[in-house]
Amino acid sequence: MLHSSIDRVAHATPPAVAQRIRGLSDRAIAWIFVAPSIVLLLAINIFPLIWTIRLSFTNFRVNRPNEPVQFVGLRNYLNILTDEDIWLTMQATAHFLIWTIVLQVLIGFSLAYLINKKFRGNDLWTTIIVLPMMLSPAVVGNFWTFLYQPQIGLFNYAVGFLTGADPSSFSMIGDTTLAPWAIIIVDTWMWTPFVMLICLAGLRSIPNSIYEAAECDRASSWRQFWTITIPLVLPFLMLAILFRGIENFKMFDLVVQLTGGGPGSITELTSINLKREAFEKWRTGYASAYAVILFVTVFGLASIYVKALNKVKQR
Repeated sequence: MLHSSIDRVAHATPPAVAQRIRGLSDRAIAWIFVAPSIVLLLAINIFPLIWTIRLSFTNFRVNRPNEPVQFVGLRNYLNILTDEDIWLTMQATAHFLIWTIVLQVLIGFSLAYLINKKFRGNDLWTTIIVLPMMLSPAVVGNFWTFLYQPQIGLFNYAVGFLTGADPSSFSMIGDTTLAPWAIIIVDTWMWTPFVMLICLAGLRSIPNSIYEAAECDRASSWRQFWTITIPLVLPFLMLAILFRGIENFKMFDLVVQLTGGGPGSITELTSINLKREAFEKWRTGYASAYAVILFVTVFGLASIYVKALNKVKQR
């Protein structure tokens, strides 16, 4: 059936076209297949990036298309780098980023280490742990908003049961001290399974023969953990940190659903602040410069981190 279809296509091809195709090299044919994807990539990713960089040097406002666009040079960049409010959002983002990564790596690796030990109900517990990762961030945000309610929220009652505090005496998303930790808890609950799966893949990639050789050398379990497990799983851990770091740096929907950046601006991350500059204040040129700074920051840090990751993998 397949050969007959190919034969029909071959017979239907004009002789001039068939002769040209026969004269093409393998590299030219490969470029013919790859070219549509490259054009699509340029249209969707590269062109908007170049256009954003161009707008970042202007005072363009998208809600005032008839006003003349003026070239302002580096003024937008200087205003951003000297704006105290933006540095506060950077601090809020750094606090969120560092604590979510630390908690997710510690809890995720611990869960992976336990699940890697074969026990009864292993697959069931793995499925249950992975469930939060399958939910939409908007759904998770609404779900935890109800859990954090001081009057009816189960979270406050659980804290009150463990500590003896009055459940209605505090509000996780309404208090300036607790709100940053509220979004950290939710993101950790949702994305720890992702880190766990990567760590689990790393643990199960370690050959049993290495542990058997260590036992023959009378190495203790603690010694095996630090000299075999940790070094061999470290590249997977670093990969999980890279993925979660990039995703949490641009975290938006989950925080918007939970706190909207409040109370005040205590949980206003850079992505939320960028959205407000672009689509509430309509400072398009300013927001473009802001986006370019964030892009360069993430790209630079990720490049340095990937080099470190490659060095670890080559050891």
